[in-house]
Amino acid sequence: MTRVFACLIVAAFAMGATSASAEVQDTRGTMDFSFNYKAGANPIPRETVNFQSNYTPGTILVNTAERRLYLVLPNGQALKYGIGVGRDGFRWGGTHRITAKKEWPDWTPPSQMIARRPDLPRHMKGGIDNPLGARAMYLGSTLYRIHGSNEPETIGQAVSSGCFRMTNDDVTDLYNRVSVGATVIVKN
Repeated sequence: MTRVFACLIVAAFAMGATSASAEVQDTRGTMDFSFNYKAGANPIPRETVNFQSNYTPGTILVNTAERRLYLVLPNGQALKYGIGVGRDGFRWGGTHRITAKKEWPDWTPPSQMIARRPDLPRHMKGGIDNPLGARAMYLGSTLYRIHGSNEPETIGQAVSSGCFRMTNDDVTDLYNRVSVGATVIVKN
């Protein structure tokens, strides 16, 4: 029954619901699972900002010190998203391109991460509990991604192993706006 309820939650949010309720029938009778959960609840809401630059619209600029990601728009504007960044010793900079995009990606921790955290699973199927969240955009041939998170409270913090975390709502929004081949500039 828990699995059915989780599927109902995912389906409701995929359709853009901000709250949901469900009745589930099982052998013990009908159970009402009413809840008020804000889909994509974000400690740092995205916003459109003035952004004068020489970057081409569609370029992604990551400012790790500010813990913000900017998607350059036409007419001197950008969408600004809150992100989680790499903790001390895991921040990096450079220019890459998005080489792949995946919805509800599987997660296989790299060997370096498993060496630091032997308790991690060796593989995890995509889904609501997966640390990569709802979407992932892969950066060049690196191990790094811009991805969703099952821990939205970490947005605005330096907690990752070098990837850029976003709320599932924000990463889905960005995912729908960019294409494979988009330039990603990381300023550390």
